[in-house]
Amino acid sequence: MAQNSKIEWTESTWNPVTGCTKISTGCKNCYAERMALRLKAARSPNYHNGFRVTPHPHVLNIPLRWKKPRIIFVNSMSDLFHRDIPFDFISKIFDVMCQASHHRFQILTKRSHRLLQLSPKLPWPKNVWMGVTVESPDYIFRIDHLRQTSAAIKFVSFEPLLEPIPNIALEGIDWVIVGGESGPNARPMKAAWAIDIRDQCLAADVPFFFKQWGGTNKKITGRILEGQTWNQTPITPKIKMRRQNHRSQSRQVILQGKEAMV
Repeated sequence: MAQNSKIEWTESTWNPVTGCTKISTGCKNCYAERMALRLKAARSPNYHNGFRVTPHPHVLNIPLRWKKPRIIFVNSMSDLFHRDIPFDFISKIFDVMCQASHHRFQILTKRSHRLLQLSPKLPWPKNVWMGVTVESPDYIFRIDHLRQTSAAIKFVSFEPLLEPIPNIALEGIDWVIVGGESGPNARPMKAAWAIDIRDQCLAADVPFFFKQWGGTNKKITGRILEGQTWNQTPITPKIKMRRQNHRSQSRQVILQGKEAMV
């Protein structure tokens, strides 16, 4: 229920809730569903319900036992704002995150309507980063909902990126992640889609993280975008100038690459 993670933009996962239901096109080939069903078949005690939404009160305090600071992805096997998760239990999760102020917690949801509804009722400590998933222009409204919350850090995960998404309003957004779908039956992501979002982030001075190309074997396709690895994350104002310098260097790399293709 809590472990080191291979997800490139985090360090550990913590799953006080498991299970979910499909809500949009990005859910079609859900990795969490596949994993949950395998764990159920292996008789893992926390997955006896398979992929049905199931709270696990016995794991709530795990982050409080971790003394060394970690970056923790909350509910990698569920969606914290699923309608079947009681508000009281969500409150308990937020209470733990408030207490464990030495950690950084990252939350992702596709259920931005409920996020916006519950946001005024929840504490938003600085160590909680709130994100929404946007896989196509049909779900761009999730960014508008996120922007209205009181989260200290707001981020958007364009994964799996299934279509081009031009003209993204990035005001008030602190971080952008882009990734292609991986695993069986993975739908392809075109390079132009990822490059366009990267360029929008550079223009808006928003940190950009390229997670993966995806495919049936993401290790082979890797995560190099136009000749470099993009590992930018939200940073403090004290080193903002360093990010601006990196942005200028990145633009030079891009221009040099385009000149080389002429």
